[in-house]
Amino acid sequence: MQFIDQAEVEVVAGKGGDGIVAFRREKYVPAGGPAGGNGGWGGSVIFRAEQNLQTLLDFRYARVFKAPDGQKGGNNNCTGASGDDLIVDVPCGTVVYDKETGEEIGDLITHGQTFCVAAGGKGGLGNKHFLSNKNRAPEHALPGLEGEIKQIRLELKLLAEVGLIGLPNAGKSTLISALSAARPKIGDYPFTTLIPNLGVVRRPTGDGNVFADIPGLIEGAHQGVGLGHEFLRHIERTRVLVHVVDLNAEDPIQDYVTIQQELIAYGRGLPELPQIVALNKADTGDREFADFITEELQQITDYEIMTISAVSRAGLDQLLQRVWEILDEINAREAEQKRIELEEARRAEAALLLTATPTELESLSE
Repeated sequence: MQFIDQAEVEVVAGKGGDGIVAFRREKYVPAGGPAGGNGGWGGSVIFRAEQNLQTLLDFRYARVFKAPDGQKGGNNNCTGASGDDLIVDVPCGTVVYDKETGEEIGDLITHGQTFCVAAGGKGGLGNKHFLSNKNRAPEHALPGLEGEIKQIRLELKLLAEVGLIGLPNAGKSTLISALSAARPKIGDYPFTTLIPNLGVVRRPTGDGNVFADIPGLIEGAHQGVGLGHEFLRHIERTRVLVHVVDLNAEDPIQDYVTIQQELIAYGRGLPELPQIVALNKADTGDREFADFITEELQQITDYEIMTISAVSRAGLDQLLQRVWEILDEINAREAEQKRIELEEARRAEAALLLTATPTELESLSE
């Protein structure tokens, strides 16, 4: 399947149905009066997050999404049928931007989450609504309102908890294939990987975490050099970064510095993410050199440094164990933060109840 993570489309909500002018004409009902019904609402365009979708490929071929219009009102005060909402499935992790303003207007993360991109127009009022003591036979009605029309840009940010970063040919694809069932293309030349690869890595307990292999990071990636600028967004949602460094490279220290500078230049919270430096391909070099690189890196970084080999699987168990520990620590902090917020909300509610007047208590109970 072709990986598409950006698309531009037009969404058109349905027009509301027109109200009509009608009068009751029944036997034994003199002066029946106005009976023109209202028009129905136009359908809305709604995006829904779907976990089984991994790409925005469908939006490459369908550029306009239009919801049905509402029907006009009927006789005998009958309201016209509303147009059905148009439900459009998008991958989890899709961000919706207004193309004209560049403003983010929606972020669909969890499966089944919905977001109304364009609201349908309201139906027009029939002449029954204009009945008054001064006008017993109104002969005008209102047309339905137009639905919203928007030019939007969709951007997919993969939902992965662990991101594998590093220069091309550092061994990220080999690592994700060793840790999971993912089978990306692997070659002994740079830029073998042209799209992000996802893999689920199982824990000993049976549950798993999603790892993402982010390709194409080189010097100047944040400015659009190479492929990295296309995929840096995919690690914005990650919780832990594993920086893979090739021990067989000409200058592993400079390779490490290059990627770190790109993360800092890109910003958006990436430099603050927990990170593990994995010195890869340790099975093809001597141990003394690996120890030397580790000591040199420890002089310039506070990140934990581990030596691994994705091919021989040396050090992978220790790497995964550390990743699990970091993720568990993050989950524990978030759970504690939610507990504190909930407790503060309960205290505020209790304080309000103690100081509220009887009238305010009655309104709160309603």
